[in-house]
Amino acid sequence: MFTGIIEEMGTVVDLAERDGQLHLTIACHLALEGTKHGDSIAVNGVCLTAIALTPTTFTVELQPETQRRTSLGSIVANDRVNLERPLAAAGRFGGHIVQGHIDATGTLLALTPDGPALIATIAAPVQYLPYIVPKGFIAIDGTSLTVVTVDRAANTFTIALISYTQSAITLPRLPVGSLVNLEVDVVAKYVESLMGQK
Repeated sequence: MFTGIIEEMGTVVDLAERDGQLHLTIACHLALEGTKHGDSIAVNGVCLTAIALTPTTFTVELQPETQRRTSLGSIVANDRVNLERPLAAAGRFGGHIVQGHIDATGTLLALTPDGPALIATIAAPVQYLPYIVPKGFIAIDGTSLTVVTVDRAANTFTIALISYTQSAITLPRLPVGSLVNLEVDVVAKYVESLMGQK
């Protein structure tokens, strides 16, 4: 399990097919501390398994489902990615429950300054809008963020980034039109499932 508090931005070193599998290699520092072969790391919110480690990089495999469901299949060398190690049992829970299981991709429509804050407008698939509510949680590229507004007619929502967050994650660096990974609040999905069984 993750919390959506990004530990660092890594840099894509390589994305290449080997033995019929797409391998992604990322350079980083903090995310490697204590990481062992077979451990999970969230890359732009996607829970992936480290299959190879060096002192400065780790490598993961991208399965076809991951490529279809997320934006990772379209990244290229030198792209920055958000990284988070799993929450330790005695760790501090600073964000919200993030599984690393991407529901869908959204599209970054606008980045608008609001004083020192930055408002990001995201288009989301219509089937996921019921899980997105003002002041609720959403993970965007693995970052735990609070929803500001939801426009159900336009299939969009907004989030606000404080100055610190702007410097610590990839979202403010993305060009408008970029795909972003969305993970909605799992608690809302469980509530819906339970209510549907009554």
